[in-house]
Amino acid sequence: MTAPVRERAALDPEVVAIAADRAAAYRDAGLWRQELVSDLVLDRCRAQPDRCAVVDGDRRMTYAELARAVHEAAGRLRTLGIAPGDRVCVQLPNCLEYVVLVLALQHVGAPPVLILPAFREHELNHIVSVTRPVALAVDSGTRRFDQHGLARTLRDRHPGLRHLLVRGADRLAEGETDLAQLCRPGPGGTAPGTRRTGAAAAGAAPHDAAVFLLSGGTTGLPKAIPRTHEGYGYMIRTAVGIAGITSKSVTLAVMPAAHGFVMNCPGVLGTLIAGGRVVLANPNSPAGAFELIERERVTHCTLVPTLMLQWLAAAPGSGADLSSLEVIQVGGARPGAEAAARVRTELGATLQQCYGMSEGLLCFTRLDDLDETVHTTQGSAASAADEFRVVGADGRPVAQGEMGELLTRGPYTVAGYYRNPEATAAAFTPDGFYRTGDLVRLDPVGNVVLEGRVRDSINRGGEKISAEELESIAQRHPRIVQAAGVAMAHELYGEAVCLYAVLDGGGPLGLRELRRFLEQQGLAAFKFPERLEIVDALPLTGIGKIDKKALREDIAGRLAAGTP
Repeated sequence: MTAPVRERAALDPEVVAIAADRAAAYRDAGLWRQELVSDLVLDRCRAQPDRCAVVDGDRRMTYAELARAVHEAAGRLRTLGIAPGDRVCVQLPNCLEYVVLVLALQHVGAPPVLILPAFREHELNHIVSVTRPVALAVDSGTRRFDQHGLARTLRDRHPGLRHLLVRGADRLAEGETDLAQLCRPGPGGTAPGTRRTGAAAAGAAPHDAAVFLLSGGTTGLPKAIPRTHEGYGYMIRTAVGIAGITSKSVTLAVMPAAHGFVMNCPGVLGTLIAGGRVVLANPNSPAGAFELIERERVTHCTLVPTLMLQWLAAAPGSGADLSSLEVIQVGGARPGAEAAARVRTELGATLQQCYGMSEGLLCFTRLDDLDETVHTTQGSAASAADEFRVVGADGRPVAQGEMGELLTRGPYTVAGYYRNPEATAAAFTPDGFYRTGDLVRLDPVGNVVLEGRVRDSINRGGEKISAEELESIAQRHPRIVQAAGVAMAHELYGEAVCLYAVLDGGGPLGLRELRRFLEQQGLAAFKFPERLEIVDALPLTGIGKIDKKALREDIAGRLAAGTP
C-alpha cells in the first residue's frame, strides 16, 4: 500500500477532485504515487548529471545544467512573489526556456497554463479570464504579430496579471522580466538535490495541479483542464513504457509543446523522466526536421496526420539519413490506412497511432501490434484501469462493434473543468465518466476505431475548430446577417472550414476580406475558413435549426463537381 497523501487541503479548491473511493483505489494499487512531476525530472538530473538533456538550436543543456536552471528559476519566481497555488500562463515556441519554466513553476507549486502559440487576443483574453494568472510568459513576437504588445494589453485589462515574462524583447518596462535571464543556470558543479526543504516545502502536493492543459474548444472557447501530479505523473510513466522511451532515446518536438500530445504522451516530459534527450525545434518544412533527425540521431517524434503526409512526400528526394528513427507517433486525427502503411517503408520507423484528449484518456497501438491493427485502429487504452462505455444517442450501451459515443474515466482522466461548472455538468456523468464527443467502434480486443464527432466541429489537421465559435465571430462583420461553418474535405488537412454566409444585400464579400476581419477580431488563423459560399438563405431542418447536414452535402457536391 502506498503512503497516505499529506493531510493538507488542496492549494486550489476549484480543481474538481476525482471521487474519494476511486482516488483511494488508485493509490492502493500503486498507480498514484507520492511524487511531483518536476521531481521525477530532477531526480534524473542527479542520476546522470553529465548527459545532454535538451537541445535548442546551437544551445545544449546537460541534466546538471537543467537542474541548476530549474532551481534558480524557481528562486527568481518566488522573488517576484509567485507562490504556491498561483497560476502562470505560458505561450512560447519550442525553446529551452519553455522546458525550464514549466519545471520551475511545478517546483514552486504554481502550475503553468500551456497555451498554443497560434492563439490570439480572442482566445487569450478568455483563458486569462478563466485561469486568473499572476504572470504571463510570452515571446516578443514577430514582424507580423506583436505578442509582447498583446501581453501588455492583457495585463492592463486584467489587474491580477502582475508580471510579464518576456523572451527576446529589446526593452522591458516595469513589471516585465527577461525570461532568458530568469531561466539561466546557476553556478557550475553537480546537480543540486531535488527534495524540498525550508521555503520550498510549501509547494505543491501530489493531489495539486501540475499543469493546466486546454480543451480543443470544439463547443466554443477553450476550457481549462487541471491535471494533478498524481494522475499526470502516472500517465506519463505509463506512456514512456508504451512508446519504448529509454535513456538512449532522442525525442524531436516539432509541433508546439503546448499540445499535451507533445508535452506528455510521453513527449518532452516523458523523455526527460526516462533520461533521454529532447530536441526542440520549430521547423518550417520537413527538410528542417530531417536535418535535425540526421544531426541528433532522433529516435522518436510526434506528428499529426498532416505533418505525416508532408514528411512522406518529402522523404524520398531529401537525401537525409533518417535511419535513426524508431517510432513516429501520429495522433490528433485519424490517418488514412494507406498513408499509415507508408511510414514503415518510406520513413523506416514504426508507426504508433495515438488517440486521446487533454481531459485524460490515452490510447496507443502497441509497438508489436500487427500491421492491420496499426494501420486501421487508434489502439487500446494505456492503462488497464481505464474504463470505457460506448453509448447510443439514448445513452444506453451499444452492442460490441457498433458505433456510439465514447465515455471514459480512469486514473488520469479529470473529473471536471476549471471554474466552469456548466461545462463540467454537461461533459461528465454523475458517476465520473467523461463524454468525449467522439463516435467510435471497439474491435473484439478493445482497440478504438475513431469514426467522427457527435458535436459540430471541424478537425483541421488535428486542430479542433468550433463551428459555433467561428459563426459567432463572423457574424460581427457588418455585412454578414447569418453564418454557418461546416467541414469540407481537404487534401492536406483532412478537413477544412467552409463558411456559408447570408449577406445584407449591400454588395459582395470576398474570402480574403473576411479572413482579414477575423484576424482583426483576434481569432487564431488556423480557425479561418478556407472557402466562403455566399447564399440567399441557409437551409433549415423541420424544427427550424440550420441544416448542417444539407450544407455538408452541398459543399461535397461542389468539390466533386470541381465548382470554384
